[in-house]
Amino acid sequence: MVQTTPEAQATGRGIGFFLIALMLFGLMDVAAKKLAQDYPPAMVIWARFAVNLALVSVLYRGRVVALVRSRQPGLQFLRGCFQMGTVALFFLAIRYVGLADAAALGALSPVLITLGAALFLGERLGAGRIIGIVVAFVGALIVLRPGAGVMHPAAILALLACFTYAGGALLTRVVRFDSTATSILWSAMVGTGLSSLLLPFFWQEVAPIDLPLFLAVGALGATGQAAIIVAFRKAEAGTIAPFGYADLIFSSLWGWAFFAQLPDRYTVLGAVVIAAAGVYVWSRERAEARRAGSNE
Repeated sequence: MVQTTPEAQATGRGIGFFLIALMLFGLMDVAAKKLAQDYPPAMVIWARFAVNLALVSVLYRGRVVALVRSRQPGLQFLRGCFQMGTVALFFLAIRYVGLADAAALGALSPVLITLGAALFLGERLGAGRIIGIVVAFVGALIVLRPGAGVMHPAAILALLACFTYAGGALLTRVVRFDSTATSILWSAMVGTGLSSLLLPFFWQEVAPIDLPLFLAVGALGATGQAAIIVAFRKAEAGTIAPFGYADLIFSSLWGWAFFAQLPDRYTVLGAVVIAAAGVYVWSRERAEARRAGSNE
């Protein structure tokens, strides 16, 4: 029998939780896409954050006031705005484009985080990272096919969501002095507050049969976020990162199962190019980290 170390077992569990989170987020997108066909997206966006806030308030009951205190409230608010923008842009996009198409463009996010870390956090931007960034953008152009008139203009919103997601991820690094619970609460509060400002202008009566879907959007998002946190506690971020591209598989599966939508060959090709660029950047960073560690 093969003996595994506790570290290897923890890493395996971390990867498992990460894949579960991606599956849950994909199902959240399915519920959001179904609702967006009959309701204004503003209502779906509000449900995503309001149900999340209700769940975390129950989870941290009695400690909410203490946990909401942040050392960097301004940055936490800005981070919440970026996350709100990501959800809003992506939910608007999947109202018109397939889940697999949106996910293929969303795969650009890790590479944008690498670029943003170099521009705003002072991290080194070597030749390998530059190559990966350029190749990833080429992959995005293959998916979008600008000028061909085959992709719905709303696909641009999914591309913009990559930028807001990257901004939120970078700010998550910056506010690392706050606890995880504090960051979760701020995300839920800011998203609920901002979406509530728009809700009166778009509200319409909810059919009883659709109420479970509204609850599912928030519950799946909150549960997925919790699974992400557990995953990164059990395994290193660098080890988990390549498995993020499994989102392309889940999105294609859910798109086929619930909407009879399959990505075309150009979307598949573009997704492969973006994923290959991301894995290339990740492998270069891992190799450089190992070399730096051996030289110390």
